[in-house]
Amino acid sequence: MGLYDRYVLPRLLHVSMKNPEVRKQRARIVPAAAGRVLEIGIGSGLNLQHYGPNVTSLDGIDPSAALLGMAGDAAVLVRFPVTLHHGSAETLPFAQGTFDTVLSTWTMCSIPDIGRALGEIRRVLKPGGVLIFIEHGRAPAPAVARWQARLDPLWGRCAGGCHLDRDIAGLVEAADFRFRRLDEGYLVKGPKFLTWHFDGEAVLS
Repeated sequence: MGLYDRYVLPRLLHVSMKNPEVRKQRARIVPAAAGRVLEIGIGSGLNLQHYGPNVTSLDGIDPSAALLGMAGDAAVLVRFPVTLHHGSAETLPFAQGTFDTVLSTWTMCSIPDIGRALGEIRRVLKPGGVLIFIEHGRAPAPAVARWQARLDPLWGRCAGGCHLDRDIAGLVEAADFRFRRLDEGYLVKGPKFLTWHFDGEAVLS
């Protein structure tokens, strides 16, 4: 890992993900989490302040040690116990059927093997558990999708492996989840190649 990925990128991600449009979506989505929660890609802990009273404990995992350090600072301000793990969603260090809720916000775009990660999320969810997510991805408009495909290689190199053109809903469905709710659209303001979003809740099929 180079100096950019280790020191510069975590700070850039932290600042960019604090923008008001994103914060508004966090405040709307995160409170639905309940019970024992796993947050995939917890990053710098920006979701922590939005969890509601039904959370009993939270485990957060992220591949960035720098971002986990920031999340540790944020975790001292919440009322429920938080345990942070340095690692990847592709190999979750938890037993089968551990969690009531798995939360993913703007994370599935950057996991290298997203299919494997979704399989791991299935494994660690309890029967009746729910995957709550909001992710940007491939737009349905052909012109926008073409631009996403063109920009994706360069964007990924600059943005920590983030992909612009993943069909998040299709990937979740292919992992044998069933949608309890799914909304799609330009949910935040900004360039169209970045702002088509998938906002949903999925349960085990």
